[in-house]
This record gives sequence, C-alpha cells and structure tokens, in this order.
Amino acid sequence: MPPTGNENVLVGYGTADDAGVYKLRDDLALVQTVDFFTPIVDDPYDFGRIAAANALSDVYAMGGMPISALNIATFPIDTLDPEILTRILEGGAAIAQQAGVAILGGHTIKDSEPKYGLAVVGTIDPRSIVTNANARPGDILVLTKPIGTGILSTALKRGEITEEQMSDAIGWMASLNDRAGAALQRCDANAATDITGFGLLGHANEMARGSNAALHIEAASVPVLPRVLELIERDVVPGGTRDNAAAHAAFTTFAPSVPSALRIALSDAQTSGGLLVSLPPDRLSAFQAEMSGANALCTVIGEVRSGDGIVVH
Repeated sequence: MPPTGNENVLVGYGTADDAGVYKLRDDLALVQTVDFFTPIVDDPYDFGRIAAANALSDVYAMGGMPISALNIATFPIDTLDPEILTRILEGGAAIAQQAGVAILGGHTIKDSEPKYGLAVVGTIDPRSIVTNANARPGDILVLTKPIGTGILSTALKRGEITEEQMSDAIGWMASLNDRAGAALQRCDANAATDITGFGLLGHANEMARGSNAALHIEAASVPVLPRVLELIERDVVPGGTRDNAAAHAAFTTFAPSVPSALRIALSDAQTSGGLLVSLPPDRLSAFQAEMSGANALCTVIGEVRSGDGIVVH
C-alpha cells in the first residue's frame, strides 16, 4: 500500500502495529481497527463473543479505550437458520456492552460461510500511545493470556476434544484485554502488542523488528493451555500454525533443550490472545498488581536485549 502522506496519522501500517491512530487535536486521537473471521467454536453466541473481544483487543493493545463499533458479518442465509446469525450478533453485543462500547449498526452480506467481527473506534491521548515499536533493552516481557487456542480449535473441529474440554479456552478468548490495556498507561509500558494470528513468536518478532532489539523468551515460562502439547504430539496442528512455524524459523533461534511440541505451540495461530507487554523492570510489580484478581494472568516470559530477532531458551 502507498503511504498516506497525512501528518495526522500518528501510527499507520509501517510497523505492523495493532491499530491505526489518527490525531484530531493535541490531546485527542482516534484509534481504529477492524477484524473478522470464520467460526472457531460450535456455539454461535460464543463465536460472537470471541470475535468481538478479538476486535476490541487491538485498541487495548495501543493503550486506548474503545468507544464504538460496527458489526461486519457474512452469512449463508439460504442454507443456515437466520437464528444463528441472531445469536452471533447477540454474543458480540454482550461483549461490547461489557466493554462499554456502543454498536452503531454494521453491514452484512450473503456469503457461503459465516464470518463475523467488528470495525472499532477508540480514543487515546496522542502523548500516551503505546506501540509495538518501543521495547527497550533491559525491559521485562509479560504475557497476559495462555497460548494454544489454535491447536484446541482444530482439535474441536476434528472431534479430538469435546466442547466441555474447550470451555477453558473459550473463556480466555471471550475475555477482554481491558484491564491489561489500562495497565499499559498506568504502569508506563514501553511497548505492547496482542497475540493473534501470527502466534507469539510472530508478533514478538514484529515488536523486536520495530524496536531494533532482540526478544529473549524463556519457553518453560510461557503459559500454555491444558492438553495443547499432548495434541501437538498427536499431530493435531492447524495449517496456519504450521505456516507460522516455517516462517518463524527465519528469525528464531531455539536452544536445543526446547521440546519440539513447545516450539510449535509458540507459533500457534491465536484468536483473541493476550497482550505481550514490554515493561521497565521497576514497573513490573505495579503491572502485576493491576492484573491481580479473577480471570487475569500476568506471566513474565522473558526480556528485551540488544540485537535482533527472537531467542528462545
């Protein structure tokens, strides 16, 4: 895409950041993003919840506050009951209401497969933007959700696990990153990104590249959802995760001690994953305090050093 050439664009697509930021005035900017995808769970309501939480996450990853959204949906109206679409939209609306986001309408088109998501608008003070391109050597790396949702979604589709066994992953995917997004501001985070389709290693590399630094990750410290490593060992791995792993080999150095299944998990294509946050060490305890409580995770998984690429120990 050609550059916009607009001086009010504070964050564009040059560093593969999570959302764009457009300045309205010195103390106010818009944060804009869009995301939608095909169902990854069987229940339409849960699908709507997950898709909405996933779209809102991009605004939280910038340290912004989402305020409004538009539904984006495709649906095979001739072959599926319209009640399914109703439930998808209800799930999205429930998450939007939880986030204090007003859904103003949207657009739906007839298609061969259901797809759903949101176009989201948020606000932020231009002086407080958190990008993925400012991690600094010496920073601590924190992850706020476990990984492995891509593996588990594939296992569900293949009948390798039950919906009940998927419930923990659904809970994480449908949970908002609002608390982590607010903590970015209050704890002076240097950089952040949310972990989605490119997997932990892919999004970590975007941070490393944008920051001109190297990210060192302790593999054993990375939180992984139950059954994920077992399923990988049984070759229950989606194509997107395999593609990620092949691409990530170009910039990732693994210690020999890192198990092969865990290497795959680090590349697993996530949906509505957590935030990867780069923090000054003296702000870690404050961030952990912000993230304490139910349905919250704050795991130190590594550090930022001089250099480039990703090193996994």
